[in-house]
Amino acid sequence: MFTGIVTDVGTLRALERRGDLRARIATGYDTSGIEIGASIACDGVCLTVVSLGEDWFEVDVSAETVSKTGLGNWAPGRRVNLERALCVGDELGGHIVSGHVDGVAEVVAVSDEGDSTRVRLRAPETLARFIAPKGSVALNGTSLTVNEVEGAEFGINFIPHTKEVTTWGDVRVGDLVNLEVDMLARYVARLAEAG
Repeated sequence: MFTGIVTDVGTLRALERRGDLRARIATGYDTSGIEIGASIACDGVCLTVVSLGEDWFEVDVSAETVSKTGLGNWAPGRRVNLERALCVGDELGGHIVSGHVDGVAEVVAVSDEGDSTRVRLRAPETLARFIAPKGSVALNGTSLTVNEVEGAEFGINFIPHTKEVTTWGDVRVGDLVNLEVDMLARYVARLAEAG
């Protein structure tokens, strides 16, 4: 489990395509404190550490994960939002995030509003019903509050701090981002269907 509070921005050093995808990610984390088998959210996708170096870790990305997320668009040099798994007693500053991405949203508009940046995204139709104004979503692993919703499109506001400590300062129209809808919204919808 994660909180959607990005704690490092890594850089993809290498990608190796086999049956699956192996990614080497440079990090500012102290890798001596990371165990093989640990979970790290990489752009919001919970991945398992399979190899470690002094300032990097490697993860394997299954073909299934590549098909359901934006990780198939990864290329060396890309910056990646990172978050280590939540430990008992950690501050829960965002919202509960599983790292199990539901789909990919597309950035359809970007505009500056003062020092902040307003971003409008289009969610897949099957996920749009789980997104509500003032609800939570995780986008590329970042816990965010939804401003407004119109059909399958929704708006997010990025404050300067978020743009500085995540990859969101680089956002452009046409970007595809990993979307995880709020777990509570999913369960409430399921209960409403059953009732």
